Amino acid sequence: MSDSPTLHNVLIIPQGLLGPELMDLFQKQAERFGTQVEYKVVTRVDLSERPFKVWCDDELYLGKSIIISTGAEAKWIGLEGEKTFGGFGVSACATCDGAFFKQMKVAVVGGGDTAMEEANYLTRHCSKVYVIHRRDSLRASKIMQERALANPKIEFIWNAQVVDIHGDTEPLRKVTGITLEDTVTGERRQMEVQGLFVAIGHKPNSELFQGALDMDDLGYLITEPYSTRTKVPGVFACGDVMDRVYRQAVTAAGTGCMAAIDAERWLESEGH
Repeated sequence: MSDSPTLHNVLIIPQGLLGPELMDLFQKQAERFGTQVEYKVVTRVDLSERPFKVWCDDELYLGKSIIISTGAEAKWIGLEGEKTFGGFGVSACATCDGAFFKQMKVAVVGGGDTAMEEANYLTRHCSKVYVIHRRDSLRASKIMQERALANPKIEFIWNAQVVDIHGDTEPLRKVTGITLEDTVTGERRQMEVQGLFVAIGHKPNSELFQGALDMDDLGYLITEPYSTRTKVPGVFACGDVMDRVYRQAVTAAGTGCMAAIDAERWLESEGH
């Protein structure tokens, strides 16, 4: 959510709010009730026995219960140029990086709601936004399609996919263009852009729990119906890491509340 454009699906915020701003409010509210927030990367977990073990490099944390809310992250096209120019013209977050492309031409890859939202947001800063979609119709909701199609700064390029990213590495690393391939004819052409925003979906951050918890075919954690309980007693999952259908800020917050209640009730049942 910290990478999200303006959120309009959160109750009591009628004017909308940027994802990072909402996350900051969440943290402040949690800390007000005694939550301790630590910015560390979890590298390993052991759910085979209690207390559960969580490692952040060599630092070990023990817990009687665990709530997993690792979310989902952006998918990438798989081009070498995404690595070369990541953070230097290639991005998956228009809100984070859009302001760096003031009065420049950029391309957005994707055909869903995320791509439409990213494209519309980028028109605040960019002189031109190209939406590149490999099909001839969008997957986005009707209202998101209408907003993007009506925006004079947005141009749609249908039946096309990005197959290469061009740029300079000296003296400054930057994107100068992309190569497009027609998905029908196979014809290729180059397009001059200064930025590429990839908006083709997300994948759940569940790798840490492979072999320990049940997952579906896409890697989303499986919970019991109408609850956040996983197959391991005392371990609960909430948010986008277990939601392959909705993946909305408000639904993630809702399942977070469910997980807190489920964990509290479980701890009480165990005499803690």
